[in-house]
Order: sequence, then C-alpha cells, then structure tokens
Amino acid sequence: MPAGLRWSMLKLFDLADIAMPSPNLPNKLSRLQQVRERSLSIAAYLSAEDAAAQSMPDASPVKWHLAHTTWFYETFILAEFEPDFAPFHPAFRLLFNSYYNGIGEKHPRPQRGLLTRPGLDEVLAYRHAIDQRLHHLLDKAPSANLSDLVELGIQHEQQHQELMLTDLKHLLSCNPMYPAMLTSAEPHPVSDIDASAEAPLQWLQFTEDLFYIGHAEQGFCFDNEMPRHRQFIEPFQLASRLVSNADYLAFIEDGGYQNPLHWLAEGWDWIRQQQILHPLYWRPASSWQEFSLHGLRQLDPQQAVCHLSYFEAAAYASWAGARLPTEAEWEYAARKDGQDCAIAQLFDCCWQWTSSSYAPYPGYVTAAGAIGEYNGKFMANQYVLRGSSCFTPKAHSSVSYRNFFPSTARWQRTGIRLARSILHHTAATG
Repeated sequence: MPAGLRWSMLKLFDLADIAMPSPNLPNKLSRLQQVRERSLSIAAYLSAEDAAAQSMPDASPVKWHLAHTTWFYETFILAEFEPDFAPFHPAFRLLFNSYYNGIGEKHPRPQRGLLTRPGLDEVLAYRHAIDQRLHHLLDKAPSANLSDLVELGIQHEQQHQELMLTDLKHLLSCNPMYPAMLTSAEPHPVSDIDASAEAPLQWLQFTEDLFYIGHAEQGFCFDNEMPRHRQFIEPFQLASRLVSNADYLAFIEDGGYQNPLHWLAEGWDWIRQQQILHPLYWRPASSWQEFSLHGLRQLDPQQAVCHLSYFEAAAYASWAGARLPTEAEWEYAARKDGQDCAIAQLFDCCWQWTSSSYAPYPGYVTAAGAIGEYNGKFMANQYVLRGSSCFTPKAHSSVSYRNFFPSTARWQRTGIRLARSILHHTAATG
C-alpha cells in the first residue's frame, strides 16, 4: 500500500478527532497526544505486511509495539483508575503483555510475528479507544500517582518508538531487495544518518575525583538511575568523539576479526560460531556499503560506526590500545561537557558501550507490584550503554540514563567511545 494511503488510514484512528486540551487541562495530556501521534507517524511509512513481520526473536513487529504501548496504559492506568473498568478485548491482556509476570501469562516473544490476528486495523482501533478513555480520565484533575504513571507510560512508549525503528531496520535488511523506509525527498520524523565527526580524535584528560553519580536534575527518571550516590574515579582519558567507520575499517583490514588476542574468550567463540566478520549492516562489495533506513548506501567513512556488539567494541578497544569507559567515567565526563571540555557525539548519534555490568546502584529498591518488573529484573548478564542514538526521541535521554543490553546485541545503534587509564598508559609508553 502506498505510504500516503497508509497514512490516511492511520489518521482515521489517531488523536486528531479528540478535543484539544482545554486551558486548564494538565500539560501531560498534550505531551501524551504528541507521543502517541509520533508512534503512528513511524507506522505511516509501512504496509500492513511490514507492520506484522518479525525478523528475529529479539525484535517485535511494529503492530505489536503499537498494541503493547496501548496495553501498558490500559493495564497500569485505566484498570487502576477508571470507574467500571472493562478491557477492550479480554485476550489482549495475554497477547500484548511483554515480560510482566505479575500481570499473568504472556504470548512467547519469538512468536509475536505469528499474531496475524488481531489485524492492524483492529490494533489501531484499540489505540483510538484507549486514547479516548485516557483523555476522559485525565480531564478530571488527575492525582499525583496517576500523573506519575502517565509519565512512565509516555517514557515507555518513547522507548518503544526507538525499538520500532531498530526492529524495522533489521526486518528490512533481511530482504535481498534492501528496501528503503525513508527517502530524501520526503519529510520524516526520524533519521538514520547522524552527525559526522570530522575532527581528529583527541584524548581529554580527567583527574581523579569523588563525585555523585545518578539522577540529579528535575523531572522524570527511571528507577535504575537512583539513588544518587558517591563514586570514586581514578585519572583517565576519554576520546573526544566516537569511533568512525574509517577507524573501524582499519581494524577489519588489519585482521581484527581473525586475531583472537583482541577478543574476550566468549566473544571469540561467538564470532567464530556466527561467522561474523564485520558490523551488522555492512555489506562487502567493490567498496563497502551499509544498509540503513534509507536503503543500501556507500559506507560513509566519517559516520560513527554502529550496530556493534559489546564483544566487538571491546575487541576494537584492545586493538586500539585503549579500553571502554566505565559508566561512572562516562557520566563524569558528560557532566563536564561544555564546562571543562567539549565532547562530540555524546547524544543523538550512537549508544555507547561501557565496561560496566548492569547492576543496581547502592540502596536501589525495586518498586512494589508488577510495575517493579520494569528494570530491576534485568540486572544480570547485561552491560550498560550511555548517551542516546539518532533513533532516540528528542529529550527522552539524559546524562544519567542507563540503557542496557546483553554482550551479543547488535541490532541497536550501538557504538564505541574509547577510554584510557592515565597511569597505565603512562607506564606503557615510558
């Protein structure tokens, strides 16, 4: 179906026919509307077939994302606060539950692409109905607890907007036609092209310090960003920009994927078993190409290299005579950015792997009930990433935001920022 026709159909079910907020309606409803509409604007580029397909167990169909984000509001807000609550469809409680064991049974994640029913039209009708009910509920002077849950729902949907794009990119890359979702001739709400870092990489110096890490600003944060606590760091250096495609190509051409000395043992076994020889979306040809939402393009040497696993990031750092920063070092440097130094590509480019395992901060307490399953249950066998990518909705990330993925994850826009220990580096160079 042509994108224009698809968009027209989607508009039938968005929030346009709901009355705009009155002057006394909380600003939260306006933000909720904007976020809900953005999800539809991403889906507007797709056919029903695009929206229903699932390319791998870690990814989900766009149709499922549209339904699950709606399920979140229905399950955690309407079911709790709406008088005489009744579910839109009893089966949706199971079909669109992601990982909340406290809610009940779940449809298996690897089989979400088999859910041809409900169809996309019914999912859009589901969104429309829940949006109307949320509007009526929020128009009644919401309590602080309700307002907090709506904010969590907004942030949750923004996370899924990023997942929609990364999952779509993986799906389209599996098609030998390498179809483009985006074209340069049309305006669109997302981009798969980030700001190039043309300046030479420089090493920024940071002295030892005892400082506070964690959420400190006003406004929303996820529970894994708290509590704020002290962290001591040794002197270190941080790269002024991310590793570029040209930088990483030098690693490949030097036999980086064939030299076990650069790899963690588990990483070496993994790339051998999976026969991995380059970043996920690179395609060897007479000259390297890279798949993006704009289709297959010539590899831009100045763009940040992305879609790398933790294992690949750590191997490149070893080859470059450096290491990955800890999350404390990354946050410390990010808070200095614009004050004592200028650091390129901290945000809106690629998520940056750190060497820190995803673990609770000292004093962390999991929230009560099913909502407590949001972050804490995943604090094992994952590594922390910092910053944000060009797929991340604007203003969603922050300096204390803790993203996390397992060491083999590559379908997210994950890249590399190098660090060095000053004492170790000085000793090594004499």
